Amino acid sequence: MIKIMAEKNNLPYPSKEDILKAHQRITPYIHHTPVLTSKTLDSMMNASFFFKCENFQKTGAFKARGATNAVFSLDRESLSFGVATHSSGNHAQGLSRAASLAHTPAYIVMPSNSSNVKVAAVKNYGGEVIFCEPTLEARESTLAEVIKKTKAIEIHPYNNPLIIAGQATAALELLHSVPGLDIILAPVGGGGLLSGTALSAYYFSPDTSVIGTEPDQANDAYLSFTSRTFIPSEHPDTIADGLRTSLGSITFPIILSHVSQIVTVSEQSIIKAMRFVWERMKILIEPSSAVPVAAIMEDKIEIRKKKVGIIISGGNIDLDHLPWIQI
Repeated sequence: MIKIMAEKNNLPYPSKEDILKAHQRITPYIHHTPVLTSKTLDSMMNASFFFKCENFQKTGAFKARGATNAVFSLDRESLSFGVATHSSGNHAQGLSRAASLAHTPAYIVMPSNSSNVKVAAVKNYGGEVIFCEPTLEARESTLAEVIKKTKAIEIHPYNNPLIIAGQATAALELLHSVPGLDIILAPVGGGGLLSGTALSAYYFSPDTSVIGTEPDQANDAYLSFTSRTFIPSEHPDTIADGLRTSLGSITFPIILSHVSQIVTVSEQSIIKAMRFVWERMKILIEPSSAVPVAAIMEDKIEIRKKKVGIIISGGNIDLDHLPWIQI
């Protein structure tokens, strides 16, 4: 077991063994999600696609993997005061569920404009919600106050090696299910999923390239990657709400070292791709999950006659506010 304090970022980057141990650690608590295919998309693009469906994961997103690994890596003394984070979405739900399984409190700082659906889900999983103003400064300052009051350990949504190792297990499973992939595509926000995916490919399938996909209107990862200099996300305006965050001090170097390319897509393409997956594959995905599919449809990546894995990151969406329905 690993005992860590709030200043957890002194841990090393996840190793091959860390990812394998993370998978073993979380297996009793998560779904081994299916890999689906689409003959329609294969025919359209002259390639073979394999969708790792984390929309079928516990809490509806890949975030359950990292949160579960982080919580169950801690010893009982470290967990005695609970865990805390700031999140408006899938990490909030994943951490609340993991804490409940570990019989420890979860304190979740959420912006006041969080969707009612997500707030209700966090509470349903046992998290205690503390609202704040919808700014990064307010989220961080409120979380600091919560930690000072409760002595809970912060579990950052993505800038944490335990989180990254947990997220890496999605690609690990995909690579075991479909050997010989030429490319894996994943969305990128804070970079936990993309950095974990890149590490899994590096360790377990070095001939597989990893490409990040991002909205045009939240393109800080693309700008950071191409300039090799960290550029924060400022005023992102995208329907893909899970991708509005900046890269982290841990995720960014991993992405620089092990990701081949990052491409961006339009809002219209995200909506089109999301609707395509709903209609043709009959699965419910959220806008962030549609971004890699949009990159294919925009022909941003050379995928002809290749085997392409796609991480479908989640399926949590407010059904009363679907992007193609104007109310």
